[in-house]
Amino acid sequence: MAVGVKPNITLLRRTCRQAAALLIAREDRALSLPDHVALKLHLLACEACPKFENQLLTLRAAMGRWRSYTSDAERAADKTLADPSPD
Repeated sequence: MAVGVKPNITLLRRTCRQAAALLIAREDRALSLPDHVALKLHLLACEACPKFENQLLTLRAAMGRWRSYTSDAERAADKTLADPSPD
């Protein structure tokens, strides 16, 4: 880096609203390197956004369990319909 030239750190600053949008976008796609770094920096500096991130992770885990639960229930129902046991 040239002498006397400061890095433009403002390029990596994100508001809480922008960080939340990046957290949601991260569910669907990989973030670009600048967005990834900016999000990490924001999460280190902010008190509220890591809580929102944990809420999203909890929601994702719950949806994964729900999908597994409904798939198991559907398989059990299909098996019952295909092979009904005599009464």
